Amino acid sequence: MVIKVFLATSSGSTAIKKKQQDVVGFLEALKVDYTQLDIACNEENRMWMRQNVPEEKKPSNGIPLPPQIFNEESYCGDYETFFDAKEDNSVYAFLGLAPPPGSKDALQASNEEHIVENCTHAEETNQEGTQDDLIEVPEVDRNGDAYADEDETEEGEGGEEEDVAEPEENNATEGGGDEEPEDRGHAEEDEEQEEDLQSEEEEEELRQLEEEEEADIEEEGEEEYLEETQEEEAE
Repeated sequence: MVIKVFLATSSGSTAIKKKQQDVVGFLEALKVDYTQLDIACNEENRMWMRQNVPEEKKPSNGIPLPPQIFNEESYCGDYETFFDAKEDNSVYAFLGLAPPPGSKDALQASNEEHIVENCTHAEETNQEGTQDDLIEVPEVDRNGDAYADEDETEEGEGGEEEDVAEPEENNATEGGGDEEPEDRGHAEEDEEQEEDLQSEEEEEELRQLEEEEEADIEEEGEEEYLEETQEEEAE
């Protein structure tokens, strides 16, 4: 498996040159074997690159610009997709290569596999749990159904005793039923007497207040009359 990088060595665009140098320098830093194919001096390379870039990956004008990266005959991507893979530490996956042990791509791949294994294990355990729940439990083990007959007989005996005791309670309530109306009648009479006493006390208090006010008014009138007579005598 050979990585092919299609470049334009005589390109006058500084942006294209910078992108090509970035791709080549990063592949060399990773020690990835690759082959440079010039499209500026070789017409066959240029035509092959244009024909093998997928239509959905081509620009609006239909002419893909270098750098373009392939793994043998398989298209990997252009500079933008390569840059995204480099940022995500997934360049080996982008190139279709197995990451070497100890690399960032290998660590990330192992973490992803571990997460997938945990998820699948959790799903299996959940499925097993649901299957265990679906297993039918014997009738003997269902909440002590084997002893249901004995419980029913005990409840029946207890019910007969309750029926026997009920008439005594009813008689007791019937015997004491005549006393309740008398007590209620006495209580109502006491409340009425208390209300009458309160009303009488209130009326007496109001009368006393009225008498005191009338006395005050008379005293004030007498004082004013004395003052007027004194002033007249003084004149």
